[in-house]
Amino acid sequence: MAFITSGTTVLSFATYDDVIDRDARVTQENEGLTVDIIEDLLIRSTERILSLLRSTNWWQEYYLKQSGASYRTSGDIPQPEAEKVLTRKNDFTDLCVYHCLYEYVFPKIADFSDENNAERRKIGYYQQKFNSLFDELIKAGDWYDYDDDASVESSEMDPGIVSRRRVR
Repeated sequence: MAFITSGTTVLSFATYDDVIDRDARVTQENEGLTVDIIEDLLIRSTERILSLLRSTNWWQEYYLKQSGASYRTSGDIPQPEAEKVLTRKNDFTDLCVYHCLYEYVFPKIADFSDENNAERRKIGYYQQKFNSLFDELIKAGDWYDYDDDASVESSEMDPGIVSRRRVR
């Protein structure tokens, strides 16, 4: 499990091989899903994951706590940088693979006219796996090297709370 990089910039949390390790049949049965196509989708998934992280209350509070900055709108808060994910890299690889499979790969090949289509069921399965792991990473809050010193100290760890349901 390695990240796709360009120099020191992380482009994707996962590689083509990570997707194949998770579900080899997806490319065996769909010759059009080449290495280049899958890796482009993984890069897109990584961008989307970083955007989803940015929109969480956890990240907004974490960023303000670490930076000491104030802001007028949530648009003033930058998204996390992929290069600063130092721990739980395997979890971020899995997260990227799950997102790529449910959001991009299986919708391309699923037969939506058949309710019992295996690819349609896999979309739901991988979406559930993604949501569960995403929530776990937010709750842990122990993977980001905010000060970029090549280690995640306890001062940079900030467990979060995830509430995907409204409480009345």
